[in-house]
Amino acid sequence: MTTFDGVISDRGSKYAVSGGPAESRAEAEALLKALKRKKKFAKATHNTWALLLPGEPVKADDGEAGAGMVILRMLERAGLENHVIVVTRWFGGTHLGGDRFRHVQEAVRIYLAEIGVPPVAE
Repeated sequence: MTTFDGVISDRGSKYAVSGGPAESRAEAEALLKALKRKKKFAKATHNTWALLLPGEPVKADDGEAGAGMVILRMLERAGLENHVIVVTRWFGGTHLGGDRFRHVQEAVRIYLAEIGVPPVAE
């Protein structure tokens, strides 16, 4: 799993983005489990993720309602199947409202650019 730490910081909240190939929900959950073996990620407030499988989109919000769907939509637009993306957030004490979704989108954009997936028009 590839991780880009500290990609976004806003009002105390910090974000990281990770991802890697996954052919099934079980593989995605195994990658998430491996990520959480790092104490820093295990203590994160949210580890939201999504995986686009042929005919079966899979997502998990981990308490960040709606964030998994944001990641899933971006995977669909990019046409990136069989690849899980995890956006991690450490809550900084201030509620971000709708900005949290913009940060999830930006974290996914950063990840996709880093792995060489061309940007897709919104």
